[in-house]
Amino acid sequence: MSTTAPELTIVRTVAALRAEIAAWRRSGATVGLIPTMGGLHAGHLALVERTLREVDRAVVTIFVNPKQFGPTEDIERYPRQEMRDAGMLAESGASLLFAPSVDEMYPAGFTTNVSVTRFIDGLDGPLRPGHFDGVATVVTKLLLQALPDVAIFGEKDYQQLQVIRRVTQDLDIPVRIIGAPTVREADGLAMSSRNAYLSAEERAMAPAIHRTLLAVAARLRAGEPAAEALSLGRQALANAGIARIDYLDLRDGETLAAIAASNSRARLFAAAWLGRTRLIDNIAVAEL
Repeated sequence: MSTTAPELTIVRTVAALRAEIAAWRRSGATVGLIPTMGGLHAGHLALVERTLREVDRAVVTIFVNPKQFGPTEDIERYPRQEMRDAGMLAESGASLLFAPSVDEMYPAGFTTNVSVTRFIDGLDGPLRPGHFDGVATVVTKLLLQALPDVAIFGEKDYQQLQVIRRVTQDLDIPVRIIGAPTVREADGLAMSSRNAYLSAEERAMAPAIHRTLLAVAARLRAGEPAAEALSLGRQALANAGIARIDYLDLRDGETLAAIAASNSRARLFAAAWLGRTRLIDNIAVAEL
């Protein structure tokens, strides 16, 4: 059964999702998928725009996936505002919203999980045990449920993007994975659903993460040793009032392996806390 927002069909079962897509396929339409957990913002709408440059129809999914939340992470705190999100998607040109229940995605007796053994040794991997297995499992299911031509993911969650690329390659899922550039606020803060948790004071401090990444990248491009540039970056974050830093790391942008010196694929990653809110960001060192 489906309901409808203006110009947007909403379905809640895999069968209904497949029926809608099958009808499009019969008319020759191509399909793109944008998995989200809701709490949509301009960054998500940019993914819809990017998708519609590639294909005829954009499917957005909203599912707050319990498998990617750890025991200390409050899944109930995650923003849920489906009708607001649906209105935004209708205006953006998306054709379909798939908003399944937990029981629809993980019915009674569900025991299969997709486990990733690469790309999770560093960064968020050790800090969020089981998180990327949860991501890999739900994205694998969504890709197989919809079987789109392309699926679009934002580069803000770059480690997640690389995990998904590996999963689709390893499991021979016939979907092209596209990474879309991070969309930022005017002051450089990466757009994120979690930004809504920030107090006014924390929001004023948050752009220091991106400023620090840019400063460290400039030092690396100028030939400064990576260890020194990263140390100065961590100090800059602390000076900005961001004392709880999970990491500020230099990694290979393809393999995510730690590297001791910058190269053409080098990427900087940061994760830090402002109050109860954890923010992540990353940039390519070669970016100007």
